[in-house]
Amino acid sequence: MTAATAFAALHRSGAPLLLPNAWDHASALALAARGFQAVGTTSLAVAAAAGLPDGAAATREHTLRLALALGSRPLLLSVDAEGGFSDGPDDVAAFAREVWAVGAVGINLEDGLGPADRHAAKVRAVKSAAPGLFVNARTDTYWLGDGDETETLRRLDLYVRAGADGVFVPGLSEPAAIARLVRRVEAPVNILFSPAGPSLSHLTDLGVRRVSLGSLLYRRALGAALDAMTAVAADRVPQGTTPTYEAVQALCRGGVHALGRGGEAASGGEGPASGGEGAARVAASGAQAAGTRPRGARNETYRTDSGARSW
Repeated sequence: MTAATAFAALHRSGAPLLLPNAWDHASALALAARGFQAVGTTSLAVAAAAGLPDGAAATREHTLRLALALGSRPLLLSVDAEGGFSDGPDDVAAFAREVWAVGAVGINLEDGLGPADRHAAKVRAVKSAAPGLFVNARTDTYWLGDGDETETLRRLDLYVRAGADGVFVPGLSEPAAIARLVRRVEAPVNILFSPAGPSLSHLTDLGVRRVSLGSLLYRRALGAALDAMTAVAADRVPQGTTPTYEAVQALCRGGVHALGRGGEAASGGEGPASGGEGAARVAASGAQAAGTRPRGARNETYRTDSGARSW
């Protein structure tokens, strides 16, 4: 099974693919170390790290550099590419070909409530340029529009007929509407997890095949940094999980299992890890250990359990 085939299979059987979204080399490898064999990127974090606006087609090269850094790592990588950084299908296809070449196996393309025919043309062009790349076609009818169900289904039908492998409807959280969408769309349905929306188990029961975290982890990381600094300023010890200095250094050297073997301190500082905590959490969550996919291994076997799922 190739890496691309393995990623596509995660959308089709067993529990839904729970896809955490990383923003840099360390966050992606830390998530892989916890057992999440597939990791996505988040356009908000990539843009924020560069001091640029999200959704403005301003981070093409930043996104490509991140894909280059992560595409050869031992994880299945899906790239959040906004709307493909261009209105032109050929330009979007050229970008998709580049991320495919560096090892990504998926791409997320959003329509931004622009013309549906244009977005379908982008999907078609990407599938022609990189047939093995899993295209997750996103519509923003709930994110930016009024959540019209008929229009949502019209757009998703166009994208599926254009070759989309999966469809994504961020902002949709009403259970009955999700269930109707799952029943009527032929491709796997991706829903954005929200702390205020249905739980993972509820989304599973509704038939959702992929649950993305979007920018949630990045925003939580920023919040944790602010909380830690506030605690120190108040003469308190910061609480929460803190990877050790050595564990982060190991990630920088490509040690993807550093945090998966308990390389973290239970609270603030750079002290020793509590033995085996990371591995215990992986076991508790039911996550599967990541396979290995060396550079250039698009045609190599990606070793994974047949029923493996992220998270």
